[in-house]
Amino acid sequence: MTLPEADVSYPLSRVRERVGVRADAKGKARELRARMTDAEALLWQHFRGRRFQGFKFRRQRALGPYILDFICLEVGLVIEMDGGQHAEQQAYDQARTAWIETQGLTVIRFWNHEVMNETPAVLEQIWQALRALTPTLSREREREQDT
Repeated sequence: MTLPEADVSYPLSRVRERVGVRADAKGKARELRARMTDAEALLWQHFRGRRFQGFKFRRQRALGPYILDFICLEVGLVIEMDGGQHAEQQAYDQARTAWIETQGLTVIRFWNHEVMNETPAVLEQIWQALRALTPTLSREREREQDT
């Protein structure tokens, strides 16, 4: 009896998630998780353990040649955090965003100071993006919204 091959057409499949991930990228992602910025740590406190509206987020996830700050595979949302160094590398960031979007993901970016100083507004923007990417919320989430 032979097992069916993994279908890589599903955007959230583990096989597709790992496609193009370099072995050294995994080690780098592990290292970045160990030394998150203050802004990343603040957002992670809201995301970890499905705390944010029941969505599962992963941090410092390798995808192709890049390491994503946060990703919600369930809906295909990537959240990128930009520090001061990103002001000088806008062309690189635009190319990075374009490549990530070719993978079927949506990218939103925040400056670190935005996250630190305007956390409720940032979380609201993330919630709006999640809602836009989730055409019909599950009954559980609908009930949470009504209360």
